[in-house]
Amino acid sequence: MTYTIIKSERKTIAIQLRDGKVIVRAPKRMSEAKIAKFVTDHESWINKKLNIMLEQKKKFSDVQPLSKEELRSLAEEAKAVIPRRVEHYASLLGVTYGKITIRNQRTRWGSCSSNGNLNFNCLLMLTPPSVLDCIVVHELCHRKEMNHSKKFYAEILKVFPDYYEWHTWLKENGEGLMIRSFPESFEAIK
Repeated sequence: MTYTIIKSERKTIAIQLRDGKVIVRAPKRMSEAKIAKFVTDHESWINKKLNIMLEQKKKFSDVQPLSKEELRSLAEEAKAVIPRRVEHYASLLGVTYGKITIRNQRTRWGSCSSNGNLNFNCLLMLTPPSVLDCIVVHELCHRKEMNHSKKFYAEILKVFPDYYEWHTWLKENGEGLMIRSFPESFEAIK
């Protein structure tokens, strides 16, 4: 198996798969033999994930990339829609929040900082409204629980009982949306 090694000040070794390539991130002092053993020990996992990537490549081969103009339009729409959904669910949950930022992100749909600032992906405007609500509620529940414990999910289900249904929709369809906003990812699937 071919792979690229990137050594840094990190303390642990990790495998990353990007665009069908295997990247091993390892501590500077780790020997080539230890790295090779780590890769060999994880070869079945790597192959499984590479096969999933290949299936996604086939699944999303007809996806058209979004233009910069389309992305700007989605961001403007998100700036108008998302704060209203945040305000609605914040009052139901009894939480406060800080600044709301809309971004075009490669891997995240939303995030909540420890001081309550919320970030949301503008691509949420391409999803059904319930998916947007799913992400808004998820991030707002981090204002109560900064983890993904049972207690955290119990808070979500109090105000959004269909959470798992829409979370599953996003898991199944989200990658196709993400690919549309990053031309280099789009090119990698061709």
